[in-house]
Amino acid sequence: MMEGEAKQVETQEALERFRQDWLSEVARNRPSTKDSRESGSDKRPVPHQTPSSAAIPQSVARRKDDFSEDVEPRAYHDLPNKEESLILGKEGEQRGREQSKGPSSALEHYEHAVEKETQGQLGDSIKHYRQAFRLDDGVQEVYKKKYFPPSSFAKPKPSNPNPSNAPATVPNPAHHSLHGRSNELSASLKQLLGEFSILRIEAAPPLTNISPQEPCYFADLPEEILSQILATLGVIDLATLARTAQVCKRLAYVVLTEESIWKTVAVGEEYGFAAMHYDFACEIEGSALKADDQIVRYLDAGDESEDTNETFAPGEEEQVTFSALTENLLRTTYGNSWRNMFRTRPRIRFNGCYISTVNYTRAGANSTNTLSWGAPVHVVTYFRYLRFFRDGTVISLLTTSEPADVVHHLLKENIHNHHTNTLPSSVMKDALRGRWRLSGPASSVVDPVTNEPEVEGDVHVETEGVVPKYTYKMLLALAHAGKGARNNKLAWKSFWSYNRLTDDWGEFRLRNDRAFYWSRVKSYGMGY
Repeated sequence: MMEGEAKQVETQEALERFRQDWLSEVARNRPSTKDSRESGSDKRPVPHQTPSSAAIPQSVARRKDDFSEDVEPRAYHDLPNKEESLILGKEGEQRGREQSKGPSSALEHYEHAVEKETQGQLGDSIKHYRQAFRLDDGVQEVYKKKYFPPSSFAKPKPSNPNPSNAPATVPNPAHHSLHGRSNELSASLKQLLGEFSILRIEAAPPLTNISPQEPCYFADLPEEILSQILATLGVIDLATLARTAQVCKRLAYVVLTEESIWKTVAVGEEYGFAAMHYDFACEIEGSALKADDQIVRYLDAGDESEDTNETFAPGEEEQVTFSALTENLLRTTYGNSWRNMFRTRPRIRFNGCYISTVNYTRAGANSTNTLSWGAPVHVVTYFRYLRFFRDGTVISLLTTSEPADVVHHLLKENIHNHHTNTLPSSVMKDALRGRWRLSGPASSVVDPVTNEPEVEGDVHVETEGVVPKYTYKMLLALAHAGKGARNNKLAWKSFWSYNRLTDDWGEFRLRNDRAFYWSRVKSYGMGY
């Protein structure tokens, strides 16, 4: 009898410990009302808020260098157009079959899972992860061997980079000069350039021992003509110019050190700074600037011309100012290197769009009909798109549609048209028109909203509101993501709404929003 009582007491104690553990688990997973209130009020602007230096968050005063990162972002380069699968004929049927074919092997499921995870679709990602590990529990190692082989990691440098004590070849300074590039190029790269300077373009080897030597016309060209050809290539397609440097060592030397090539690219309007706008070029709706604004700009230009006692023809003054400012920056900031200036000076890209993937979780409501240990959690995913145009206009879009369904429809003719849910362009029904400009270098202008001096590299975007009485103002910082990329990231600094009726500014809280990352879209071309 004593043993039975002891077992009963032990059972009661075990049940009591289980109840306590269960209550602590429920209390730990229960969402607080404070968090719910905060998550529900993320996007509500503060009404009747006067922008002052004390009310501006600290993130506004940060410089653009603080927003750069060394991690390569997820970019949606050359996204396919889903409408191509609707083409009639054998070609359309083949594309439709290729797009409808799903993953079958464990590695394909794992690759789809990684892709969905980078896009913020955690539900689909988990589904593919589970299927991949069901088919092969070692699929992770297979994925690592395919995409991250040991040869892709950098090997440690030897202690003596020149074990044979061979004399370093000094490049010929007649056409190429590395003066002022001590901060841009490393010592090992300078040594390689010295070795490449004495080389010439070699012809392709013959197919067989008895085959004649094929001629190489590039090797016979004077260096001046070769530089002109490469400069033209850089204006047409800058990515092709970069790949040309990988053909041979001589071309790599010419592309890296010939300043005339990079000057043509930097001052041109295709990729360079001639296409940048440091003042608003149009109204928010895309129309021409009002007459009052043009008169003010004309009077300001007249005051500056009186100070210098110079007169310019219409349009000539802006060109002279742009050239003088560029030459001054080249000498003072970029060490007389056009290549360094083109790579590091802030500029907007037009052959793609900037995409922000927002992914956050929020607590769901408890259901009284089901037994569960914890409260449900909802994963919220949406996207922000910004496409800049050369005429100073911009398209802003907030939607839950994925980039493959949106980027091919980010066109001006699709804005505010009649979009039905059956059309592919229905994603553009919430698109907003706007305008953009960059902050100039060493600008003494103070932003009227944030009361902070403008910094070079800040992007000012003004768009329409969801209702006519509102307009939106975004302040973004141009930065880089990745070790080799530049100007491929737009980081948030502030986001405001302006009420035209009451003349009030309200600030949006940027708790869940993420930075924009540039993605190339092949169908955009050069953005003309």
